[in-house]
Amino acid sequence: MSDVVTGEAVIVEVRVAQLASRTAALLIDIVVQLVTLFGASYLVGVVSFTSDPALTAVIYLVLTVLVIVGYPVAFETLSRGRSLGKLALGLRVVSDDGSPERFRQALFRGLAGILEFWTLGGAPALISSLISEKGKRLGDIFAGTMVISERAPRNYGPILDMPPQLATWAATLELSRLPEGIADTARQYLMRWHDLAPAVQHEMGVRIATEMSAFVSPPPPPGVPPFAYLTAVLAERRRRDEVRLAQQAGARRPSPQWPAQQPPYAPQGYPSQPYAPQTYPSSQPYAPQPYPSSQPHALQPYSNSQRPQFQPPAPQRPPSHPSPPAAARPMPGPAAPPPAPRPSEPAPGPTSGGFVPPA
Repeated sequence: MSDVVTGEAVIVEVRVAQLASRTAALLIDIVVQLVTLFGASYLVGVVSFTSDPALTAVIYLVLTVLVIVGYPVAFETLSRGRSLGKLALGLRVVSDDGSPERFRQALFRGLAGILEFWTLGGAPALISSLISEKGKRLGDIFAGTMVISERAPRNYGPILDMPPQLATWAATLELSRLPEGIADTARQYLMRWHDLAPAVQHEMGVRIATEMSAFVSPPPPPGVPPFAYLTAVLAERRRRDEVRLAQQAGARRPSPQWPAQQPPYAPQGYPSQPYAPQTYPSSQPYAPQPYPSSQPHALQPYSNSQRPQFQPPAPQRPPSHPSPPAAARPMPGPAAPPPAPRPSEPAPGPTSGGFVPPA
């Protein structure tokens, strides 16, 4: 591990790449370069359009420079410090301040690689890496870079788990006024907390916790460190967001079944689902259905004891006197002939719904 001072004057601990991993990455890059160089040379020899040996030598020289120097420079510039070998082993070239590698630095490293690897067989690079505290070769010293490992094992526990001692206090927090920017800053601080120096951990933690406490109430219990305070606030905020999302998802989910009780206006004998295919209870699909007795103002079917006042009139017989009865006499005027009797017409009777039609 090595300390790196960033451009914001923050000390960050990084894991320097080991000599074995750097050697394996270098061997992969050399194999790729040799295969590319031989392939390009073979193509030039096959499709050679001139017999001038000087021009052919110039073409081979240009191809060699492009493969040996252009390959690492182009890959490390475009991929921010990773060639094919470094990408395979999880290595990256960064500046001494932790920033990504720039084109100027990649060019210095590529030119120094001609002397270190292709001319002197890698001896200067090996000696320099063993002497340097950060494992730098000559190209890294000239360019101001270093090679770090991005696949280092991390045994850190979960960062945003609620501290058990602060769970009761966190449940009473008022978080509606907390700005999103301060929450993001605290989250980034907690993610990089293990990479910071102890003094920087405390200084940045106090500053961020002071900014957050101006928007969060009530204040934390006495003696709570900044790291634990920020962790509790963000964990409680995340828990409330999850509960709210779960409630919204439950509100949008349709009810699994209809209520068992029928609405008061539904005709008796029909199913409870209003839009399901209806199955009528009687053989007459359009016959009026009796109303339920639970409706206080609905018309009830009449029983036999309540029907005397609605009894149909007796069959009409030929009148024994020329004048109609007093109740059926018309208004004063010209005398009308009596209605013709209809002895063959049957007497009306009650319908299936319990109602009696008028005479």
